[in-house]
Amino acid sequence: MKKTGIILILLVICGQVMWAEDTRKPGLQIEDNTFFDPTAKEEEEPYIFSTEYRIEVGYAQHWQRAHAISFADMYLHGVRLGATFTFVLPKHFSLQTGAYYTMLYGMNDQHFRSQDAASVQTEYIRHRVLAHNLTIPVRAYYTIPLWKKLNLFFYTGPQLHIGMAQNDYMETHLSDGTKGWLSSQGIPVAPYDRMADELIRANIQWGIGGGFEWDQYRLQSGYDFGLNNLVKHPQVQGQYMSEWGWFVSFSYRF
Repeated sequence: MKKTGIILILLVICGQVMWAEDTRKPGLQIEDNTFFDPTAKEEEEPYIFSTEYRIEVGYAQHWQRAHAISFADMYLHGVRLGATFTFVLPKHFSLQTGAYYTMLYGMNDQHFRSQDAASVQTEYIRHRVLAHNLTIPVRAYYTIPLWKKLNLFFYTGPQLHIGMAQNDYMETHLSDGTKGWLSSQGIPVAPYDRMADELIRANIQWGIGGGFEWDQYRLQSGYDFGLNNLVKHPQVQGQYMSEWGWFVSFSYRF
């Protein structure tokens, strides 16, 4: 009986050892043998063509830079709103276009030497300009994922800035002699639309900018450089006016 018991115990121990050898030890072996391979690359998500639609509203400031022309340099401030659609491309790139409407207002004083000997007071024209513009951008975007739904993005590209109207509601504080001399030089002394005959409506600009995106929301800012001369009929060499712009805006993706 003792020998039989000992034999049974030995058989049980041998069976347990054999079962332990066949059982995979947890934490020491895994199905994916590339888990610890530093050269292994994650599979890229397949590219799926899509479009995104956004509405946008923000603040805009434009700088009219004039040289050898009767217009004085002026900063215009206002609002811009519009809608865009974006073509999503591979490798975090995208291409955006759309349309914006901008309304801007600016004011400054332009001083002149008196042409009336009897006048001793300062003579000037106070310009109050209200501008309405339509902008069509073409922008290339690059997006960098940061954390969860938070992205950083940059953009660059041209845009066509179309001047619909630029009304100068001027106030003249001039003597008769100075007013007559300015009129003889072709300088307006009464309210008028600058776009009617003096300025080119098409302002070609190049923009750069960037911002942050969280899920459906974007906060962005950018600067647009005016590339062409807006003076329609230059009277002297070097006469020009260009318009540059800066903006900050908030947009929502549907």
